[in-house]
Amino acid sequence: MTEVVVIGSLNLDLVVTVPRLPRPGETVAGPSAEQSPGGKGANQAVAAARLGARVRLAGLVGDDAFGADLRSSVAEHGVDVTRVVVLKGSSTGTAFILVEESGENMIAIAAGANGALTPETLGGPEGLRALLDGAGTLLLQLEIPVATCVTAAQAAHDLGIPVVLNAAPCPAEVTPELARLLRLTDVLIVNETEALALAGSADPAALRSLGPSVAVVTLGCYGASADGGTGRIDIPGFTVRAVDTVGAGDTFCGQFVVAHATKVPLAEAVRRACAAGAIATTAHGTQAAGLTPTEVEELLARTG
Repeated sequence: MTEVVVIGSLNLDLVVTVPRLPRPGETVAGPSAEQSPGGKGANQAVAAARLGARVRLAGLVGDDAFGADLRSSVAEHGVDVTRVVVLKGSSTGTAFILVEESGENMIAIAAGANGALTPETLGGPEGLRALLDGAGTLLLQLEIPVATCVTAAQAAHDLGIPVVLNAAPCPAEVTPELARLLRLTDVLIVNETEALALAGSADPAALRSLGPSVAVVTLGCYGASADGGTGRIDIPGFTVRAVDTVGAGDTFCGQFVVAHATKVPLAEAVRRACAAGAIATTAHGTQAAGLTPTEVEELLARTG
């Protein structure tokens, strides 16, 4: 079974569904607010676990009720949360999400304990080596400090473990620290907006020039494009009845890592990831409720 280590964020998601997303200065009313588990690290760990990988998640939560609930929720999906540590005196990360009835969304994040995830809280070099022991892939995102991602990526690189980076949320500029992380990255996954911020272009070949061997650009309902050094690959999206696009990108990343780690060809890995991401939009919640390998196979079969 594929072994995946995820180092990343855990958030409590507070979600309000609204008729349309508000303009600046405008208030738009929704019927109610819902709480659900989230955070890019947790979401991607859950997706990978649901799709067949053995997953270890490392991160921080606050010493509040939300933190305990998040650890339990992620563990229920089969993710090893031994290295999800409770940080005393801190709040758990929180995401405030508006979801339009069409499925589009707006998100604001309060980092909370996620912002305190340092190499030291992961046990330093020795702790990182122990965490990565036996792993086939390290999966990172940017809801934790970039410096922590750099240290983890360097440890994985030294051990010969491929690094997959979902560079989201993307900083406003490519700092020297982020540039170093990109050079340590084997596979980079971003959306169009993030690609433009990093490389000034949504062409995956431009992203490869920053260091990754493989670059993937997600295009929402239009699919994704990728480049692994032999030319651009364009994969169309899947037609589904979307109700909530929040977390679809995380599901894409989880499925891609599972496929890529098992040596599935790039085009097929991206196609499977697009299918999983599409399925994630058909249910509310960021942790892909009901997502299974069978559902992915059925959608792939229906579309040839």
